[in-house]
Amino acid sequence: MSKSKWYADGLYFKCTGCGGCCTGSPGYVWLKPTDINRLCKHLNIQREEFLKKYTRQVGRRIALLEDPKTYDCVFLKGKRCSVYEGRPIQCSTFPWWPEHTKTKKSWARLQDSCEGVNHKDSVLVSEEEIEKGLSNFSS
Repeated sequence: MSKSKWYADGLYFKCTGCGGCCTGSPGYVWLKPTDINRLCKHLNIQREEFLKKYTRQVGRRIALLEDPKTYDCVFLKGKRCSVYEGRPIQCSTFPWWPEHTKTKKSWARLQDSCEGVNHKDSVLVSEEEIEKGLSNFSS
């Protein structure tokens, strides 16, 4: 018998487009090869130009640049993602990240920085959808 997840009944969330998940504290948006390809296509630029202009090498991994003063993502313009349709998987799966879904307490903590958690207009997101987002972190 498998142990039921604490969020088996789903969680309430609605992206409000506030941009809060794209700014405010240092961090990394890790890019997979598919992210790089999608962003190059979206921006209509070559891989080498994209890597030089928008990324940094961190050990063996590649991450998006961020503003060194505000920690805004390089693609955050006026609180909006300028590459929304081509954004990285890590971004499109927010808030379904392991650190936010580990416990009820970690989910509650996220509410302090993300107004979409339990927002008055939020929708119930199923365990299946949450797990789909989390699956991107298992590789």
